[in-house]
Amino acid sequence: MPLLSLVVSPRTAVESRALRAAMSAPSWARRLIAGRPVMIDGQTLAPDLQMMLRLQAIARPRDEEVPIAMMRSNMVREAAIVGGQQSIGEVRELVVGGRPARHYLPSEPVSSDPGPLLVYFHGGGWIEGDLDTHDAPCRRLAERSGVPVLALTYRLAPEHPFPAAHDDAEAGFRWVVDHAAELGADPQRIGVGGDSAGGNLAAGVALAAARDGVPLAWQVLLYPCTDLERDTQSLRLFGEGFYLTTAFMDRANDYYVPRPEDRRDPRVSIVRAEIPSDLAPAYVVTAGFDPLRDEGETYARMLADAGVTVELQRCTGLIHGFVNIVGVGSSSRAAVDDVADRLRTALG
Repeated sequence: MPLLSLVVSPRTAVESRALRAAMSAPSWARRLIAGRPVMIDGQTLAPDLQMMLRLQAIARPRDEEVPIAMMRSNMVREAAIVGGQQSIGEVRELVVGGRPARHYLPSEPVSSDPGPLLVYFHGGGWIEGDLDTHDAPCRRLAERSGVPVLALTYRLAPEHPFPAAHDDAEAGFRWVVDHAAELGADPQRIGVGGDSAGGNLAAGVALAAARDGVPLAWQVLLYPCTDLERDTQSLRLFGEGFYLTTAFMDRANDYYVPRPEDRRDPRVSIVRAEIPSDLAPAYVVTAGFDPLRDEGETYARMLADAGVTVELQRCTGLIHGFVNIVGVGSSSRAAVDDVADRLRTALG
């Protein structure tokens, strides 16, 4: 029988059920809670996410100044509330490159050993996030696609500033390639992916793999951070009120890359990297109401200009962090399912 999601506290379970009920209420009730439609830059915010943001602002405004330990624990709790219970064939706890990892094996894999594998890096601004915050989306991606997912971890700032996360991501990926047989994976069918800061790390891994001749079949970059010196229209439009805020990004930058001169380093601001023409094909997904939208799309255009096979998908009505929202509402889950279907096509 498929395993269910991680055990959560009774309070978190109650909050998750309450949010699911609210987001499944009759349309008139949802409109009453959410208010008038939000339309910015020719886009309309998904009604279920608009209501969720409204409820969040009423119940528990996001505090960007809390101690880092509290910020991390809050993210775990919030992820459990919106992630819901996602079935999966099997989950294995591993150690990869000396760091915790989690291997998600779907109930119906697309192929037997050796088969495909997606190596996944979680988001969180390089300062928060872990295996638990991204447990639900990893389960959903693996079970829906039939492609096993291996979630890797990396050291977090401010305890471990740049380039610690980048180095851990690259070392973890190399370990996976070297131990592919142990993981039941075909080295020629390994992909890499991640969201936000994890998308940044996945992109960096793909660049390093191309430079060093390490096989990589595909990369999926979900609303990736690509430029720490960002000055974009999407930042000005969506830096407040749509979950990811300018204040959080400033704090993440200060913690992960405390030396301003390092923020132009192509290992973190990947829009400054030289793009190898033989880089793995990329699937770049952005969210319409995300301050990182424009820099993610700029990177996708850079890849295309360099001759890399790239597909860009903007989810116009969604917000930053939608990959975690697979247990409540419908718009984010549908987008994650689309990513899973694309994963199955690319690697399956």
